[in-house]
Amino acid sequence: MSKLSTAFGRLLDALAVAAAFTLLAMVVLVTADIVLRNVTRMGFTWANEVSEYALYVITLLTAPWLLRRGQHVRIDLVLTFVPARAAWLMEAAADILGCAVSLVMMRYGVRMTIDSAMLGSITIKNLVFPEWWLLAPLPLCFALLAIEFAFRFERLIRGPRNRRVEATSVG
Repeated sequence: MSKLSTAFGRLLDALAVAAAFTLLAMVVLVTADIVLRNVTRMGFTWANEVSEYALYVITLLTAPWLLRRGQHVRIDLVLTFVPARAAWLMEAAADILGCAVSLVMMRYGVRMTIDSAMLGSITIKNLVFPEWWLLAPLPLCFALLAIEFAFRFERLIRGPRNRRVEATSVG
């Protein structure tokens, strides 16, 4: 199981690198758009829209990676005020609940993507393309989150019965 978890961690690292390159491309695009608008009075009409989509993709690519590193959104202050065993139980409950919610969101993401493709829905702004292209990454992200929650739970069960090292950023 540990080799599988390590390989999965490498996949998440690669997705984080892809997110970093996406951010770099977005910065270059926005900078070029601003320079062009100031120099030629014309820019890329689609730059803002592409930046919005890039932020969305970056969020989806990095969420499982941040969860693996223990840097995902969490209320860690509570874990410092409860006994170590209670903190461990809260972590276990959070992993189970997180996995369940991620699986539900994945299921609905798949359903939305399929429905959008079957209906032929399109996104119409400056760029026009099938809506399912935007929806397809959602179930993939939630599948990765569910897998990471399962790995987190497995690591928690195998480890000592106290707070995770990354569990708190305070005290």
